[in-house]
Amino acid sequence: MKKIIKRLALVMVIGLFVYTIFFLYEKSKPKPIVYNIEQPFFTTIENKTVATGKIVPRKEVEIKPRASGIISELYVEPGDLVKVGKPLAKIKIVPDMISLNNAESRLDKAKIAFEDAQRLYNRQKQLFDQKVIAVAEMEQAEVALKNAKAELQSAEDNLKLIREGISSRSSEQTNTLVTSTIEGMVLSVPVEVGNSVIETNTFNAGTTIAIIANMSEMIFVGKVDESEVGKLTIGMPFIISVGAIADAKFDAILEYISPKGTEESGAVQFEIKAKIILNPNYFIRSGYSATAEIVLERKENVLAIKESLLKFESKTDSVFVEILTQENPQQFEKRPVKLGISDGVNVEIIQGLETSDKIKGDLKKEKNLADTANKKG
Repeated sequence: MKKIIKRLALVMVIGLFVYTIFFLYEKSKPKPIVYNIEQPFFTTIENKTVATGKIVPRKEVEIKPRASGIISELYVEPGDLVKVGKPLAKIKIVPDMISLNNAESRLDKAKIAFEDAQRLYNRQKQLFDQKVIAVAEMEQAEVALKNAKAELQSAEDNLKLIREGISSRSSEQTNTLVTSTIEGMVLSVPVEVGNSVIETNTFNAGTTIAIIANMSEMIFVGKVDESEVGKLTIGMPFIISVGAIADAKFDAILEYISPKGTEESGAVQFEIKAKIILNPNYFIRSGYSATAEIVLERKENVLAIKESLLKFESKTDSVFVEILTQENPQQFEKRPVKLGISDGVNVEIIQGLETSDKIKGDLKKEKNLADTANKKG
């Protein structure tokens, strides 16, 4: 009995020793490297670019005065809707001293001339009534009196215009009353009551009284890089995203591509303009920052893979993927591919792959390997 027990104990020790050796051997073996496997698929790919810019009204006008002076009244404020001819502001004329002096001198001379013509007319009238002079002489006196009276009226009107900007012959204050020249919304009123303003003339752009725009027709103004401007054509559809309106996108149509580029930060940029199709549920304000998503090229139902699966040979500039040739252990071989368009995530495969091909992906995580081993067990 004792011999049996000893033999059993010896067998157990030997077995434990063999198991320990086997366990250490298995543990010392390198873990197999396993990669995720991807396959080609059919999808729609769009090659897009993005242009940044802002939204502005197509028609925006600066209203300027036709007479210099001081703002005495303002009739509008930003946000008001106005029509053509709507009064915006009233100007109190500050006359030029030289012009004022000349106008006063002209009026004095006109008064003297009128008084002289009146005396001559009265004298000629008496002589005519006495039948001393002929009708022709009487008519000359009448004409001279009428001319003197007209000159006096003109001199008075001229002086009033210089002083006040108002003519006694017209009820319209054309120079002192600034009116709107378009129908739209007042965007800005950069002056206040009491501000001095200058009229528009050849040598001066004049003071802006108000900025008015038609808010029913808005356009996107942005810039694209020279590497992409050649792919744009008039009439292309845009999708406009407005920073201030996060829950909506607006359709737009490309209307203008600048024929000349400008250099900005070392790159040549070209200005573009697109007509925005407005949504009545949203009000777009002038100056909103926006981005335009432009579809340069679109292909439907093309064979594609994830762009991250591509590998590049630096020496030959060739592109390839690694195809699975053996499951366990995994073995791969290089296969060159010919590429089409890309959207930055997926890339079109023109030549080199089929849907049945298995492509080497990224490295599997240890957790995934453990799950795989448990399933096999």
